[in-house]
Amino acid sequence: MQQMPVVDFDSAPFLVIWETTQACDLACQHCRASAQPNRDPRELTTEEGLALLDDVASMGTPVFVFSGGDPVKRADLPQMVRYGKDKGLRVGTIPAASPSLRRQDVFALRDAGLDQMAVSLDFPRADLHDGFRGVPGSFAKTMEAVAWAHEAELPLQVNTTICADSYPYFREMAEFVKTLGIVFWEVFFLVPMGRGEGLKGLTAAQCEELFAILYRVQKEMGYIVKITEAQHYRRYVAQREAEGSGARPPRDAGGKAELPQQLRRSEGPGHTVGFAPRAVNSGNGFGFVSHIGEVYPSGFLPFYAGNVRDRPFSDIYRNSEIFRQLRNPDLLTGRCGRCEYRAICGGSRSRAYALTGSVLATDPWCGYEPQG
Repeated sequence: MQQMPVVDFDSAPFLVIWETTQACDLACQHCRASAQPNRDPRELTTEEGLALLDDVASMGTPVFVFSGGDPVKRADLPQMVRYGKDKGLRVGTIPAASPSLRRQDVFALRDAGLDQMAVSLDFPRADLHDGFRGVPGSFAKTMEAVAWAHEAELPLQVNTTICADSYPYFREMAEFVKTLGIVFWEVFFLVPMGRGEGLKGLTAAQCEELFAILYRVQKEMGYIVKITEAQHYRRYVAQREAEGSGARPPRDAGGKAELPQQLRRSEGPGHTVGFAPRAVNSGNGFGFVSHIGEVYPSGFLPFYAGNVRDRPFSDIYRNSEIFRQLRNPDLLTGRCGRCEYRAICGGSRSRAYALTGSVLATDPWCGYEPQG
């Protein structure tokens, strides 16, 4: 796989996600968008989507993901994948494992040049997964999609959501994922919004237990493990690596912890995103565009910063006040603000806002007491 360039997060995000539609035939318990089956007539048009791809590529952003809802609901998805590839982007998408997903959809995306396809899988058992996704047969359809991706020789990613309901099954899930022939496992720690507000979260201690499992998988397996909305996993990794070398994590001139030298790798495929030199966080190396063109630091952080119909995404990312604040770790408050790991972690800004009402507050799912 290609090595990703190092990106200056003040100038460009490492990753942009475009929610192409909120239409989806699933009814997932954690859905941020509370998706429903019908498409919104206000969605960005094909031409507006192509203009967005032009703008993002011109920034030097390496990775672009078409998400939803269910992006396969849009007939123009292969066209936009092909256009993104022509612009030099690494392109991924996340089709919903609904009854409408077909083998020919997967092959059309492959033929358009898709770099990586993701499927969502939250439990290692059909009854549990189907209950979480709200549609009987979702687990079986996901396994069918896995088989189609392998048949099409498309690199496959699995996305897994962690909350109180899935926590007891995570060890079993980690073992199951090993059997699926994937190149990338993205583990999302719940941010309670949308339908997810009705789900119970984790404790800080439970997060540390899960980090231990993920760290072991990351060491043992040949695929990438990416942790989303649990930036404190990077602190955990830095601590564990330092313990192995018998030294404290190195610090910069201001006393902030840095990653050990052996972990300073570039972001993206071929290197683990979890060990990237900088933490990708809401508005800091990351940007989200909604189905109607609204720009947010993250789909899980509802701070409206502008609309691509009125102003280029590149201008919004670089110059809007909320994005600029989120790129300055010295503005953080509470334990996150005092923490020596704030530059390489920063905590989940989305969860901090969802649970405390402050975008700069301590992430409540981290129990680390700063030492610096």
